[in-house]
Amino acid sequence: MDKSILDTIHESAKELHDAGVMSDVTLREFDAMCLPPVLVYTPEQIKGIRRKTRASQAVFAAYLNISPSTVQKWEIGGKKPNGPSLKLLNLVDKKGLDALA
Repeated sequence: MDKSILDTIHESAKELHDAGVMSDVTLREFDAMCLPPVLVYTPEQIKGIRRKTRASQAVFAAYLNISPSTVQKWEIGGKKPNGPSLKLLNLVDKKGLDALA
């Protein structure tokens, strides 16, 4: 697997920290920079993520710790996920519902 430039820089930062040349705060800043971007999903994409997991709206909502009506509103475009809910959707999209179990 090829490493990205950011992965290489992050690995170097960890080595500098381990050697005592970089502070904890600076290393945490590098850690934050290396987080994957949080994607924003359309209502159709949200429905696709849920269907991919083979979950009903109620079950999907239970995994995300939200109400089934919120999932329904996301899927029809009446509401948009944000903050922690959007991050959880990204996680489920990449790793499935088992990541939240």
